[in-house]
Amino acid sequence: MIKIAPSILSADFCRLGADVDEARAAGADYLHFDVMDGVFVPNISVGLPVLKSLRRATDMFLDVHLMIVRPQRYAKAFCDAGADLVNFHVESDTEENILRAVTTVKECGKKVGVTVKPRTQAEAILPFIEYCDLVLVMTVEPGFGGQSFMTDQLPKISRIRDLIERCAPQCELEVDGGVDEDTAPLCVRAGANVLVAGSAVFGRSDRAAAIRAIREKTK
Repeated sequence: MIKIAPSILSADFCRLGADVDEARAAGADYLHFDVMDGVFVPNISVGLPVLKSLRRATDMFLDVHLMIVRPQRYAKAFCDAGADLVNFHVESDTEENILRAVTTVKECGKKVGVTVKPRTQAEAILPFIEYCDLVLVMTVEPGFGGQSFMTDQLPKISRIRDLIERCAPQCELEVDGGVDEDTAPLCVRAGANVLVAGSAVFGRSDRAAAIRAIREKTK
């Protein structure tokens, strides 16, 4: 079954709790929580205090995507703050330090994932894949919402699906960036089963209709 993970990056932060409740009622499976540090990516978003507040406000599965340098420093803190899954960019530190971050999350009893940027080769996930519950493929350059879907990433999605089937069949494959009812079927055909949708859900007044449209197109 395809899972839909609305990104709070596109929500209204003046009414974040209400937006999250609406997404849950509309049938969202996960909630995608983007953390940006202004260093790894040029933008700055939310962090631990917002995650703690959100955890108290919802029982949804919180998929935390860390777009920060040296994420090992904060791996345990995000687990303690309420993340259900913590996702690290393979480009954000050395292989050794990313493995430490992955191990930290596992020791906290949470799920873990790795992410690749558009210019990163699929094979960059191989040192981590056996430990992963999810791999995330960025189909825009990370750091800003509302970008257009990069169709040249579709072969990478397919290649990572092949690697997952060979090395870690239990692992989910998530796509983030420009996903809407038109691009979602492309992602699913390429092998994705978790779709991050920001403005395609939170940018619509009828969130249930938005999620329903994505599900219909990906059947």
